Amino acid sequence: MHTPSRTVLVCAVAVSLMATTVITASVNAQSASTGSAATAAPAQARDADPADVASVDAIVRALYESISGPKGAPRDWARLRTLYGPNARMIYTTVGADGKGRLINWNVEEYIAAAGPGLMANGFYEREIGRRTESFGNVTAIMSAYDSKFTLEDATPFQRGVNSIQLFYSGTRWYILSVMWDSERAGNPIPAKYLAPR
Repeated sequence: MHTPSRTVLVCAVAVSLMATTVITASVNAQSASTGSAATAAPAQARDADPADVASVDAIVRALYESISGPKGAPRDWARLRTLYGPNARMIYTTVGADGKGRLINWNVEEYIAAAGPGLMANGFYEREIGRRTESFGNVTAIMSAYDSKFTLEDATPFQRGVNSIQLFYSGTRWYILSVMWDSERAGNPIPAKYLAPR
């Protein structure tokens, strides 16, 4: 998920899918806090596409697709909203200049308000490049490795990382309950076990 890049500063998660993703200077200023920003008013809700929530593969694919797109193109936030359960969280983590971990804990509307302008301004495509899955009953946890590009034609990604995605199956559909992500960096490579095909 789900997800903003620490290296590209924009006005205001992937946080695809999911991831990973573009973050604003104001977000960096908040990174010492674990609280949330003011919540934007939700747009009119729509029902989930049954094909998006029928399986783990489908909902993870929909997560990455909903935050991806070319420069200037609106993202399908209405679709993104349908993937999440009530009170779901999108959590951006990074490391501060002092070497200590930082996080910003958004709800879905806060993520859209923070990350949306930058995703549109810069262009952003995030895809899953590997996955490790653990399930028990109706609970599934995924470590979803991703890479991020500004355009589909870019030869190399500007960022890679891992989205930790928690999902719940209601008996009729899957829900995302949280996405927490961190970026690959010096001293923090993506483990090979997370790069294995799903």
